[in-house]
Amino acid sequence: MSSERRRALEALAEEVHRCRLCPRLVGWREAQAANPPRRYRGQEYWARPVSGFGDPEARVGIVGLAPAAHGANRTGRMFTGDRSGDWLYAALHRAGFANQPTSEWRDDGLELRDAYITATVRCAPPANKPTPEERDTCLPYLRRELELLERCQVLIALGSFGWDGFLRAARSLGEEVPRPRPKFGHGAEAEVGRWLLLGCYHPSQQNTFTGKLTEPMTDAVLARARELLN
Repeated sequence: MSSERRRALEALAEEVHRCRLCPRLVGWREAQAANPPRRYRGQEYWARPVSGFGDPEARVGIVGLAPAAHGANRTGRMFTGDRSGDWLYAALHRAGFANQPTSEWRDDGLELRDAYITATVRCAPPANKPTPEERDTCLPYLRRELELLERCQVLIALGSFGWDGFLRAARSLGEEVPRPRPKFGHGAEAEVGRWLLLGCYHPSQQNTFTGKLTEPMTDAVLARARELLN
C-alpha cells in the first residue's frame, strides 16, 4: 500500500507541475523567474506550480499559503530557499520530523519523517495574496492529497489562509466542519473529521522578525502534534 500511495502522490505531483489554470499566477511566477533579484541571477528557476513534499505515510500534515516568488518558485520544493523555510525545517528537525535542519534546493538530501508539507495554492501569487477564485481553482489538489494521505491524523495550519484552505478541502471531502466554524489562532485546536487541526502562526519574516512567532512557540505546536500522535 505504501508504494501505491507514493506512486499516486507522484502522479498527482506531475499533474500539479503541468497546471496553467490561473493566468495571473502563471504570468507572475514566470515573470519573477525572468527578472530575479541580483543574488539569484544565473540560477534556473522552477517557475511552475509546486507539489506537496514529504513522507507518503505521514501522520502529520502541514498546510501553508502558497510558494514564495524567490523561494519555492525558484527551488521547486515547498518552503525551500527562503527564510520561512529556514525557520520551518529547523523546527521540524528539532522535533524529529526532518533528517536535517536546512532546506536549500529540491535535491539537497532533505527527507521528512512522518510529516508531509503542502499548501492551499501551488503558484507564487503577487503580494502573497491569491484571489478567492485562484484559491478555489487550486483547492482540488489539496483535497486529493488529503485523500491519499490516509494515515494523516494531525494537520498543522500555518496561518489563517492555510487554516481556511484545509477546512474548505475537508468540507469538499464530505467531512463535517464544526459549528461555529473553528477560528484560527496560534495554538488553536479543533477536531475536523478524522483530523486534529492545530493552528500555528506562519513562519514569515513579518512574524519571525517581529517576535510574533518565536522558536519556542513553533516547537510547542510540533510537540503538541507529537503528543496527539502518541
